[in-house]
Amino acid sequence: MNKTTKILTIQDISCYGQCSITVALPVVSAFGIETAILPSAVLSTHTSGFTDFTVRDLTEDLPEIRKHWEKEGISFDAIYTGFIASQEQLDYIKDIIDSRLKDGGLVFVDPAMADHGEFYNGFDQEFADAMGELCKLGDYILPNTTEACYILHKPWKETFSKEEMLEMAKELSQFTKRYVILKGYENDNHEMGMIILDKVEDTIDIVYNDKVDYVSHGTGDVFASSFVGSTMLGKSSSAATKIAGEFTKKAIEKTIGDETHTYGVKFEQAIPELYDLLKTF
Repeated sequence: MNKTTKILTIQDISCYGQCSITVALPVVSAFGIETAILPSAVLSTHTSGFTDFTVRDLTEDLPEIRKHWEKEGISFDAIYTGFIASQEQLDYIKDIIDSRLKDGGLVFVDPAMADHGEFYNGFDQEFADAMGELCKLGDYILPNTTEACYILHKPWKETFSKEEMLEMAKELSQFTKRYVILKGYENDNHEMGMIILDKVEDTIDIVYNDKVDYVSHGTGDVFASSFVGSTMLGKSSSAATKIAGEFTKKAIEKTIGDETHTYGVKFEQAIPELYDLLKTF
């Protein structure tokens, strides 16, 4: 019997709205990878476009869950973090990584806390500094330009030149064990570029996907989750980035034209196309 790869993803559950665990669990599972979850909070909906949503903070549950897993001998081949509800939770998550990650296991950190030049509701620079410390445990970190700027204490702007993006990736290398995947570069050909820096091999590259003019909540989670799945199947960082970018684009294309679908992208309809992407890249 083949060994089963097991991943733990730590982020919130938005009961309605396609983001965080409701994206990570089905997408990573679609790669044939057993996916366990550790919710940082439970929300009635996500926080973009909804009002009066409910929030149940699960900070106090995290150490108790870790203790139970230790007792049961439960451990993971990889840990993938996304939206974390509070700074206090970051310390608990470090303990979980330290105790529940198998020897040689991988850590993926998506520092989901900001976009379009602004923090998400409830976050601030102090949280960004703490998130930067969590990133240092990551074999892969996947910030967008806003998150990168907050981690680096740099001013954000709408567009960055290629040279600025490459320099930012180099500066971010101090916040990762190996890989920086920096999202958000647009070139003159209307393509979206992801900067890939490997600090161990001392290489830096850019992978491009065609840009789709559509903004939606949850696309970062779609990208990160498909990147994690591709990487765990043995794809190179460049191939995993290309697959993640193409899958995200396909999910967006499935959503365009449906004016009632304003709370995420229809990634579920794009999952069958993942298998072609895995064969192509």
